[in-house]
Amino acid sequence: MRTIEITPRLLSGSLEIPPSKSVSHRAIIAAGLAKGESVISNVLMSQDMIATCEAMIALGASIEKQEEKNGRFTLTIRGCDPLVLKSETIQCNESGSTLRFIIPIVLLQPKRAIITGKGRLVTRPMKPYYDIFAEKGIQYEHLNKDQDLPLAVEGMLTPGVYQIDGGVSSQFITGLLFALPLLNGDSVIELTSTLESKPYIDITLDVLKSFGIVIINENDQRFVIKGNQVYTPSNYQVEGDFSQGAFWLVAGTIGKQMDCCDLNVASQQGDKVIVDILKEMGGDISIGADKLIVKKAQTSGTIIDVSQCPDLVPILAVVGSLSKGTTTIINGERLRFKESDRLMATADVLNKLGGKVEETADGLVIHGVDRFTGGQVTSHNDHRIAMAVAIASICATGKIILDGAEAVNKSYPHFWEDFMVMGGEWIGLDLGK
Repeated sequence: MRTIEITPRLLSGSLEIPPSKSVSHRAIIAAGLAKGESVISNVLMSQDMIATCEAMIALGASIEKQEEKNGRFTLTIRGCDPLVLKSETIQCNESGSTLRFIIPIVLLQPKRAIITGKGRLVTRPMKPYYDIFAEKGIQYEHLNKDQDLPLAVEGMLTPGVYQIDGGVSSQFITGLLFALPLLNGDSVIELTSTLESKPYIDITLDVLKSFGIVIINENDQRFVIKGNQVYTPSNYQVEGDFSQGAFWLVAGTIGKQMDCCDLNVASQQGDKVIVDILKEMGGDISIGADKLIVKKAQTSGTIIDVSQCPDLVPILAVVGSLSKGTTTIINGERLRFKESDRLMATADVLNKLGGKVEETADGLVIHGVDRFTGGQVTSHNDHRIAMAVAIASICATGKIILDGAEAVNKSYPHFWEDFMVMGGEWIGLDLGK
């Protein structure tokens, strides 16, 4: 475990926001399924992205990496044609997207496969797939009876109707959207409840379209999928990530001007709503030629429905803590099944830093304070908690000791370098561990 000491400093400057993790996962998988060679540019090789690349290689794709700048890579991907399971075990590490996207793809071939993972991923809910397995006659076995992973699966998907709860993670729907077009017959995905996390499905459909796959979306309740489709190669550039950009937008709001580059305001990403949320709270954000410009502002509390943007909760709780009045976060119950119980973890670290945060069943009630005090906290092995703590340090009166700073490697491996470039100060501590 890496422990660091953060000294409060204002952050400012111009920063190229990292590429979207959500888009990158999808583009790599689509390229891996294409008949031919694709070039995916502006990819950040975080732990999650490495997991997805290795999963596609296990299914027969070849991937060559060429480093660009700032730790970004261009990937040349030759698709798995035909799709062949080259390694019985697929290791998803701690990536929920890799896990849930890859399972239906594995079921396009007949061999037994073992899907496994690490950390909290081994207990992430998987029931929607188990229901489908039972209905479609797919064999599965928990190789560790006390947890969901490792999971052995054997059998093949068949064309037809797939019913799934729209209120569970959209990752299950995306996994089916990748696989069903390749079946020898037409299929339909029917949602049995209102779709949550709709923006993530919009990203999936947008990427699929770029690779030649046509899905008919009927009011976000039915997805009609023609069979015998073919993924066509594409040259695809990944756009900047609003999920990561949110940390820097808040840094400018509570501290000093930040120019956040490579954020596409016309993006399908649901987390671009961070701009509207901050403006509603009193934030000062303007759109430049190729960047968002955010200036320090006094914000006020509000009610935030995070059903469509759950990943924003840790950093929203930081800005909520420094706002006048009370901020209430609702409809975030799924956050209890992320890399950490993210509602509990957010409340824990902010309260230890001098905030006033109360948990509810599905969210947080945050009472504004003038400043954080500093203190010692853990990242709870959650990348978004670690980054939220870093941004909270801007408005702390004392130093912050953060255990588990390496958690950022899951999505943003050079976060601490960018933090220093923007004016942050931290040192590693040797605690004899």
